[in-house]
Amino acid sequence: EPQRVGDGPAGKRQIFPIADGTFDGPTMRGRILPGGGDWLTIRPDGVGELDVRITLETHDGAVIYMRYPGILHFPEEARAKMRAGEAVSAAEYYMRSTPRFETGDERYGWLNRTVAVGVGERTDTGVAYSVYAIL
Repeated sequence: EPQRVGDGPAGKRQIFPIADGTFDGPTMRGRILPGGGDWLTIRPDGVGELDVRITLETHDGAVIYMRYPGILHFPEEARAKMRAGEAVSAAEYYMRSTPRFETGDERYGWLNRTVAVGVGERTDTGVAYSVYAIL
C-alpha cells in the first residue's frame, strides 16, 4: 500500500515502498534490496511523474544504486478498463523512464557512464521494466 501524502503544490504524491524484486539481462542479474521506493506525483493534468530509487545486488555481490525519473500516463480508456477490473495491455498506456546507475564496483563501472531508457508495464505482481543501454 502506498503512503498517501496528498495534494501538494506539484500534484498528488504517493510513496510506494519497494520491498524486493529481481533483474536479469545479458550483462547482469540479481535482486532488488529492500528499502527503495517510488515517490510518484500525479500532476493536475493526470500525468504521473515517477521518481524511483532502488538498490540492486548482483549475483556476484556488487551493489548498484539505480534511480530513474519517468512519465506514466494512462489515457481515460485504459483507466476505465482498470476500474472495471479488465486487463490493460502495455500498448494502451505510456510508462517510460531514464535510469541512471552508480556503483563503486569496478566490474560494473561501465554503468556509471551509461545512458539508458526503460519501458515499463504493470503486471499481476507489480511493475516490470525492460531497460536498454543507449550505445
